[in-house]
Amino acid sequence: MAGTSTSSTAAELMREYFASIGRDPEAQRRWYADDARVTLAGAIEDGGKAEVVAFFDGLYAAFPDLRMEALEVVGEGDTVAVHWRLRGTFAGPERFNGIEPTGARLDLRGVDVITVRDGRIVRNDAYTDNMAIARQLGMMPPLQSPAEQRMTAAFNARTSLARRLLTPHGDPEEVADGVWRVQGQPGRCNVYLVRDGDGVLMFDAGARTMRGAVAAAAARLGGLTRIVLGHGHTDHRGTAPAFDVPVLCHPDEVVDAEGSGGWRYWDRDLSFLPPPQRQLHKLFHARMWDGGPVKVAGTVSEGDDVAGFEVVHLPGHAPGMIALWRASDRVALSTDAFYVLDMWGRDTEPHLPLPGYNHDHEQARASLRKLAALDPAACHPGHANALTGDVRARLERAAAE
Repeated sequence: MAGTSTSSTAAELMREYFASIGRDPEAQRRWYADDARVTLAGAIEDGGKAEVVAFFDGLYAAFPDLRMEALEVVGEGDTVAVHWRLRGTFAGPERFNGIEPTGARLDLRGVDVITVRDGRIVRNDAYTDNMAIARQLGMMPPLQSPAEQRMTAAFNARTSLARRLLTPHGDPEEVADGVWRVQGQPGRCNVYLVRDGDGVLMFDAGARTMRGAVAAAAARLGGLTRIVLGHGHTDHRGTAPAFDVPVLCHPDEVVDAEGSGGWRYWDRDLSFLPPPQRQLHKLFHARMWDGGPVKVAGTVSEGDDVAGFEVVHLPGHAPGMIALWRASDRVALSTDAFYVLDMWGRDTEPHLPLPGYNHDHEQARASLRKLAALDPAACHPGHANALTGDVRARLERAAAE
């Protein structure tokens, strides 16, 4: 009995436990320690004894003839891996994961990694094929069936359409030595991937609609090492929450990157925009641009080196906005120091962002002059295409308007 077979090995105990599943409705109450931690992939994420008891109570009520067996048990000491087989009929009377009983037969295999202490389970990480469950219960078509092929074709068509609409330029474009651009919609947002050791860092995180394209581009370029936000507005932090890498920004931008994404100083109604764009921008901010607040792991400031680029503080559009400047080839990644598109996404001469979107419009003007004084050969902005040619003169004209 659980808790009394202290001289038995963990392997022997787990063979006994799996043989009791389905035959003994109290099995989980007896075999799990009160302080047990349990993860059942797709069902319980780091839960406790109460969660696993409730899960199995529901399983027994949905599959009254459920049985499990340990096919193989391997491991040493208190921790073992159990390769198991589960069989049962989805006869009810209760639902399973909200699904009405179908009478379908379930025959499933999986692996539990279990730690035993004093004859009871104290840790269980369980893994199985949830797609196989869906297929066997009839929620998904059979493997390689005509129905599955039609479903796959429809999914691929939707994915292809979304890629063409949201990231129309496809593969990342190398715009400078060791710098690639991924551009997406809405707003022709730019994400820059900069060589950073064996991988790439992300400068500006674009719109959340770009997550898949950015992830694929970074993977092909060696993997993402970190994210450096040019500023924390909704359309420049959008993909950041999707990646498990450190996020950095200027100290003055932490509050917005981790908070409202710029809304703390914007007019909530966006009344500075004409009616058509006002409604579109409200939709874009909420549904397409913003991926939500990010957790900032560290900060960068004026003069710091980031992958061979120098940090330049350009406050105004946002209090902690920065550009990355590389003097060797006079390349600037300039985020929203200026725009080269109008409100409908059409190309224009460079101009300052609208005052309503700026934290301090006159400071933004001074920062644009600061950027111009670097005499860049090319400025790669946060939206639309690079500014080349007589960059300095064009930026100075924009700052004077």
